[in-house]
Amino acid sequence: MRRWILAGVLVAVGLLAGGCGTGARSSGAGSEKVFRYPIVTSPTTLDPGMVQDGDTIDLIQQVFEGLVAWGEDNQVQPNLAEKWEVLDGGRTYLFHLKKGVKFHNGRELTAEDVKFSFERHCDPKFKSPVAQTYLSDIVGVADKLRGQASEVRGVQVVGPYEVKITIDSPKPYFLGKLTYPTAFVVCREAVQPGQEIRSVKEMVGTGPFRAREYVPDQLVVLEAFREYHLGSPKIDRLERPVVKDAQTRLNMFRSGEIDLLVLERQDVEAVQRDPKLKDQLQFFDRPGIWYIGMAPKADPLFANRSFRRAIAMAIDRKQIVEQTLRGLCTVAEGIVPPGVLGHRPKAASLPFDVEGARRELQASGVDPSKIKLELTFREQRPDIKLVAEDVAGQLKKNLGIEVTLRTMEWKAYLEKHQRGEIGFFHMRWMADYLDPQNFLSTMLASYGPENTIGYVNPEFDALCRKADVSQNEKERLELYAKAEDIALQDAPWVPIYFQRDPELICPRVKGLRTSLFGHLPHYTVTVD
Repeated sequence: MRRWILAGVLVAVGLLAGGCGTGARSSGAGSEKVFRYPIVTSPTTLDPGMVQDGDTIDLIQQVFEGLVAWGEDNQVQPNLAEKWEVLDGGRTYLFHLKKGVKFHNGRELTAEDVKFSFERHCDPKFKSPVAQTYLSDIVGVADKLRGQASEVRGVQVVGPYEVKITIDSPKPYFLGKLTYPTAFVVCREAVQPGQEIRSVKEMVGTGPFRAREYVPDQLVVLEAFREYHLGSPKIDRLERPVVKDAQTRLNMFRSGEIDLLVLERQDVEAVQRDPKLKDQLQFFDRPGIWYIGMAPKADPLFANRSFRRAIAMAIDRKQIVEQTLRGLCTVAEGIVPPGVLGHRPKAASLPFDVEGARRELQASGVDPSKIKLELTFREQRPDIKLVAEDVAGQLKKNLGIEVTLRTMEWKAYLEKHQRGEIGFFHMRWMADYLDPQNFLSTMLASYGPENTIGYVNPEFDALCRKADVSQNEKERLELYAKAEDIALQDAPWVPIYFQRDPELICPRVKGLRTSLFGHLPHYTVTVD
């Protein structure tokens, strides 16, 4: 870590200040090819079976892999499985593993490792917050999670390189779920039974990079795995400095200390005016929605439908997007983002209507002078704070409701949110697979594993249940559209904007692969 600090000092003193400098390519080893980009907070976990957030997933996917993966065409493609067969009318998948795939310790991957990993992540002692969300379609997962079975009977080893997975009913989005890290394969001799991975020594996967060093709140270092089954990475090392401050991150890019940076929107205009940086700026649409959430589970006030509608109608989303966020995103007129099957440019979202909001508030019976709301959001992200401040100001102006702001450390925020303990919040849901089920059923149905807010509407549930298993795409989308409109009118969420990421990418970085979900594992990246 001292070498990293020294490199930063040398860059700050001696390199070009006009962006993407030419020094500091390695930490004390000038011949090494190093790709550096920051992570905003320390990883929330080192374990693929535990991860819930996009920043950490980007790190995890460099080290661990699953049977399938996303391609640059946003389609599911073979990965550890070289091919698969769909049997029994869509209820059974027979995966044929690629032979010769090595773990970072040199041992060959077999079907037993796949079964072990699925069962590890469903072990009730392991307490994965995501296994139910992404694996519960598999026969026997629910029993394993409840401690009522010793194995997941829907995952069967057919041969050394063949795994059969059986699900409870045909579901057109099932393969997409297997791209999530909780379906990644871990090395069974490297982990402790029923325990989360907590050190780089336990991070033994099959990915293009292996974990070398982790200094909490400072730095994560991954090194190239030369026996990677898709070919040796073209760089020697990935370095992920933990940099919490947005201005510091931008200064590091300017001085050449990092090679890629996701900008805060407040910095985009200055970058666009900078002749040395403007050509390094790129924009990427992402299938994510930023929203204001209201949780009846945490605060009975939000069980009042009229009160939620009053909040939603008092928020001017267009002003937030066009002024606060400088017009760099798209106003969310629905829940399902662009790029996701079933997205509609105009769904039945509630309009900005101050008088209508005041009528709804009156109908709710809530006296605004007698309540105070607390709007919670993650720390160290200026864009999120700006939106939260704008929402608080609008609710005060338009409804007379006092709103205080509360920031939380990211991991603590996720844990509290997962327990359904945050009543009023601003956050994002990013697609794990490009299907409306991942937004509507998963997040807002009463049976949805990620419905931590406690929203319940039987009509919404019935529409989603039918759509979840329909094999007729036209029918599915019609059902989901009706469900989406119901949720928009009920307003457990107030959609604010669909995500669009501004990124600075140094010209010396070549070979980046990207999809709607973000940049894909970096084994093709070169650094000049």
